[in-house]
Amino acid sequence: MDFAIPPDEQALADEIARYARNVLAGRAAAIDTAGRFPDDNIRDLAQLGVLGVNIPAEYGGVGASALGIALVMESITMGCAATASAVGAHYLATDAILIGGTEEQKRRLLPAAASGNALGAYALTEPRSGSDPAGMTTRAHQEGDAFRITGTKHFITNAGEADFLVVFARSSEEPGSRGVCAFVVEPAAGGVTVSPPEPTMGIRGSRIYEVSFDCRVPAANLLGTPGSGFRIAMAVLDRGRVDVAAMGIGLSRVALDAATAWAQERTAFSHKIAEYQGIQWMLADMAVTLEAARLLTYKAAWARAKGGRFTSEAAMAKLFASEAAGKITDLALQIHGGFGYTRALPLERYVRDARILRLFEGSSEIQRNIIARHVLGAKA
Repeated sequence: MDFAIPPDEQALADEIARYARNVLAGRAAAIDTAGRFPDDNIRDLAQLGVLGVNIPAEYGGVGASALGIALVMESITMGCAATASAVGAHYLATDAILIGGTEEQKRRLLPAAASGNALGAYALTEPRSGSDPAGMTTRAHQEGDAFRITGTKHFITNAGEADFLVVFARSSEEPGSRGVCAFVVEPAAGGVTVSPPEPTMGIRGSRIYEVSFDCRVPAANLLGTPGSGFRIAMAVLDRGRVDVAAMGIGLSRVALDAATAWAQERTAFSHKIAEYQGIQWMLADMAVTLEAARLLTYKAAWARAKGGRFTSEAAMAKLFASEAAGKITDLALQIHGGFGYTRALPLERYVRDARILRLFEGSSEIQRNIIARHVLGAKA
């Protein structure tokens, strides 16, 4: 495995890391308190090229490697996890177009997405169909040269702010995942109703919505062939799980940095608490867990870059890095003691933000199912 990153991508990641430390981190608490969408952050990141990092240069993007994309997500998360989540949802939508779109669709849709002139959302989950997208009830009925989409999606990040949504709907009554199609839907055309954002525990600036559809969509906005939507959705989620793993690394890094600094400054019983073996072992365990999460995530990015399927690698990285973030942020809060539990410090926000990583893009249990199928298949 080769985790080398091209110099230009490393320079971009370093620039974003500086921006995260100097700007995003200072805005994060206010965004969290107000539950406000991070418009300023998204606009600034668009100017840095971040919204087009995953989009090839021929469509106006950066065309970064898979590892470069992971490093960008990691860096943004170190400053503001809510902003990283909003960017990640945009990547899901544009990845769907990259995977399933025609050349005409890519040239029509991606340049605006890469420049930040159009923000995307990914509408797969439904009120009764989260980790079982094959059970979706949203329907797409063909009407001449258009499709009428009817149904409801739930927990859709960016839906209230998005200029376009990639929506998955069933176009036939074929069982299971067959008959599922993917469409690009533009809310400005009408027929899309977005409910108020859900009050959430963490990443509160990355707002999630219920979205109802009763709209006509041009047949030219169908991604891929009829019935290929589920394949597109699963391929997108493989990529998204690496992004979520990178978010876990970013949160783990800032939590470990904060805990290390606190331990070297805080005094108890006339000694810096870093001198106590109990604290040292906690920091050591956090560092080892972070490094293991980083290596799994970078391996998944490397596997993606090689081409072909990387479903198992993505699931392993997402599972481990998301659970690692939960453990590391919790230990960092513990090291801070009562101060960590207050909102005067960002530790409690790190803990709340980290919790969602074990849920979206497939829960930890779903990742274990994916990994188990791989293990059992490999031994068959």
